[in-house]
Amino acid sequence: MPDDAARSQIRRRSRIRLYELVIWFLAVAAIIVLPSKMLILTEIAILALFAVSLDLVLGFAGIVSLGHTAFFGLGAYVAGLFARHYFAEPVAGLILAGAASGLLGFATSFLVLRGSDLTRLMTTLGIALMLGELANQMGWLTGGADGLSGFSLDPILGLFEFDLWGRNGYIYCLAVLFTSTMIARRIAYSPFGLSLKAIKTNPMRAAMVGVPARRRIIIVYTVAAVMAGFSGALLTQTTSFVSPDVLAFHRSADVLLVLVIGGTGYLYGGILGAIGFTLLRDWLSVVTPQYWMFWIGLLLIILVLVGRDRLAGWMQYLPGRLAQSRSSRS
Repeated sequence: MPDDAARSQIRRRSRIRLYELVIWFLAVAAIIVLPSKMLILTEIAILALFAVSLDLVLGFAGIVSLGHTAFFGLGAYVAGLFARHYFAEPVAGLILAGAASGLLGFATSFLVLRGSDLTRLMTTLGIALMLGELANQMGWLTGGADGLSGFSLDPILGLFEFDLWGRNGYIYCLAVLFTSTMIARRIAYSPFGLSLKAIKTNPMRAAMVGVPARRRIIIVYTVAAVMAGFSGALLTQTTSFVSPDVLAFHRSADVLLVLVIGGTGYLYGGILGAIGFTLLRDWLSVVTPQYWMFWIGLLLIILVLVGRDRLAGWMQYLPGRLAQSRSSRS
């Protein structure tokens, strides 16, 4: 009987919420409604996927990382090198980039297991800095500081070419974002995801009840690395260019800022944060080109003082009320 109650609770938690349907509907509708904004929408989709991958380890497993860009950058370079020297079909390059980033994530997950949060911060940052320096010094392979260019992508699955306006590129990125988010959502709202929450809340108590914390952290860190590799590959494939900038520290800082804006622990914070951060950055860079970072910093202060939960409380309230009204009608 307790097992049945637990299964019922997991099923309730994993149900698709109204705001999720609204987000995906608007993302698809943008293809028709905003045909001239495909490039910025593509940028949002790539950043959202990167943020969702970090939220999987930060929001659920409690692993703070300053070097998540290592997986992003590796995926970007693998996709570019594969398209230039071997096979230019985007999906094949995407899968290979994700696999390479996943291998790096698995190899470095054992370092993340050691030490405290501060040690993890420095370790992950060190890995990203090392890869960035390698990309800069290995000019014969990566193009060095000038970047890797001179390659073009074949049609997606041999059917859909990357057009000048970016429409097919956005649809491609949106499809990868949706698939990856649904996989991450399935992980997050499964017993595996609940065990990650237990590890994040109290690692010692989780170990006492038999939760294999080390194994679960390795698995989720590897999965998050694969998704980050996907996002890096998408950036390379939609721009036909990759440079050491994909391994720069500011990308890790930006994705953390995205999660601060959107919130952690429910995956869609990465998507909402990516929308807000990208639109706000583009608008402020036009209105105040020299001081746009000041206003971003001011927004962070407001979020800290007011509390992001208060600002986002309406979103949690609305689905709950709708759910109550449904149950009362039935």
